[in-house]
Amino acid sequence: MKRWMIAPAFALLVIQAAGLSAAAAPAIVYSVGGKFDGSFNESAYAGVTRYKEETGKTVREFEIERAAQSLQALRNFATRNHAPIVAIGFNQASAVGEAAKAFPDKSFAIIDMVVDAPNVASYVFKEHEGAYIAGVLAAKASESGVIGFVGGMDIPIIRRFLCGYQEGALATNPDIKVLYNMAGDTPAAFADPVRGAELARGQIDAGADVIIQAAGGTGIGVLQAAADADVLGIGTDSNQNGMHPGKVLTSIRKRVDNAVYDSFTAAANGSFEPGVRVLGLAEGGMDWVLDDHNRALISDDMKSAAASAVSAISDGSLKVHDVLTDGPCPHS
Repeated sequence: MKRWMIAPAFALLVIQAAGLSAAAAPAIVYSVGGKFDGSFNESAYAGVTRYKEETGKTVREFEIERAAQSLQALRNFATRNHAPIVAIGFNQASAVGEAAKAFPDKSFAIIDMVVDAPNVASYVFKEHEGAYIAGVLAAKASESGVIGFVGGMDIPIIRRFLCGYQEGALATNPDIKVLYNMAGDTPAAFADPVRGAELARGQIDAGADVIIQAAGGTGIGVLQAAADADVLGIGTDSNQNGMHPGKVLTSIRKRVDNAVYDSFTAAANGSFEPGVRVLGLAEGGMDWVLDDHNRALISDDMKSAAASAVSAISDGSLKVHDVLTDGPCPHS
């Protein structure tokens, strides 16, 4: 047999080996706004980075520009035998459901929404619990007696966050006034920092001296407007304290990074299981950040109040209203 006849066969073996290697690699599809949005997606990226650094393994990544791209990305990863395939954001739920049905032997995970399928792990968070802590701190930090909230898309998850924020603030100061606005009613509401800044300035003009953003990339504009006006912002999802040191009271982290890391490692060690995981303060799914960027803003009294609330919520002695299970918010 001539050497030129052997080469193609050898090349095929190399390609097949590469395919087998790729089979073990996890994949992730970020939501709109990109993995460096400074918020929700970036928290997911932190989980990816941790996994890569600890294991030395590769992770395939894709950033969608619009929700319609999700299904194709998920199907492409499934065809290439990646596992698990993790989708970031509620807006990918329909695509995950369809892909999971089309590839029943592949494992999928979704962050921030539940997809009921035998091969999907769903990670959701008790946003209202973390928001309650934000409300406690905002009410204690406010000098005007007026605080604000800028949400992204007007959906139940964001309303849940708003209600927890209101409840924590009112429990701390019954006379506090909480202003709130939503940026829009489509997923684009999470990727419009100009709109976020506009809404924040409106609340500042109405007297708010502490404003929390629950708006993804739109929230970057909220924090910028607050810093420019010399009032305090509160970050969410990722640690955003360092964006405007001394101007961000705290950040309420949704530990998307932990959820991503957990799904990757579970698949790697053969313990991946479908089903719903609900993560709150007690489960390490939500927390608030105290670091060098905001330490001077948090008094001992504020720290004590936050710690007490975290403890009470975690042990069940304090139940924060959840609009998803308890009905409409009594404070809106």
